[in-house]
Amino acid sequence: MAAESARGEATAGALRRSESSFAAPDGLTLFRRSWLPDDPRRVLLVVHGFGEHSGRYDDLAVWFAARGCAVHAYDQRGHGRSAGPRTHVDRFEQFLDDLAAFHALVREEQPTTPILLVAHSMGGLIGLTYLALRKPLLSGALVSGPALAPDRAVAPTKVMLARLLRRIAPRLAMKAGLDANGLSRDPEVVRRYLADPLVIRTMTASLAAEMMGAAAALRGRAAQIGTPVLLMHGAQDPLCPVAASEAFAAALTSAGSAFRSYPTLRHEIFNEPERETVYADAWRWIEETLG
Repeated sequence: MAAESARGEATAGALRRSESSFAAPDGLTLFRRSWLPDDPRRVLLVVHGFGEHSGRYDDLAVWFAARGCAVHAYDQRGHGRSAGPRTHVDRFEQFLDDLAAFHALVREEQPTTPILLVAHSMGGLIGLTYLALRKPLLSGALVSGPALAPDRAVAPTKVMLARLLRRIAPRLAMKAGLDANGLSRDPEVVRRYLADPLVIRTMTASLAAEMMGAAAALRGRAAQIGTPVLLMHGAQDPLCPVAASEAFAAALTSAGSAFRSYPTLRHEIFNEPERETVYADAWRWIEETLG
């Protein structure tokens, strides 16, 4: 079990916010946040995307907490307020180990409440791989804009360079080339993203190569997932191709799985002007799936 250290807790009405840390399996300290309503009847585990952090999910967490969900999120290693070289991973499996440790910690805290995964972008790649390979006991998964084809979103020369540097300079930081305007049509979301001191816009050669390898390995494994999955994607997403999500969703065989495409939305569907419609769609699926 991962050890946890408390940092503080704040109460706002019936919602309690807390911040703390826990130890990854290799000893790295990871930062976590929780949004806790009274007597939760669902638990959501949030796995954020590349270069961002758990604090960007406050709106989502508050919305679901108001409906009786305890929401727990952590900063990936090398991201946000977690330890580790910035936006770096030696092996993709380290992400899976971290998620497994967090899942076990939350399960110990709330042993009888149904737990669902909420995973976005790179977090979606991590979450789906976790479901396919680790076979965790989860009641469902909400996956937004997963990075199922990161090699298709960058120039072929950059793909080759990342794979070469992975062998000779794995921690070399490269520009991610992410256009913030592709995140959301809401200019305030883009402004806050660009001004956020915890957002990182570079990734190491190792992380780039590991993501591409993990995505290639996952593409044929949809049928290995036994957990119900709601896969959601903005059709105007310029960062992660919606076609890859549609193909993956079509190969899912787990009962209750579904695919939702949003014609006008970009990459961060949880941060678009229509975010509450997306939240409501996800909530409806949770209620239908879990009964």
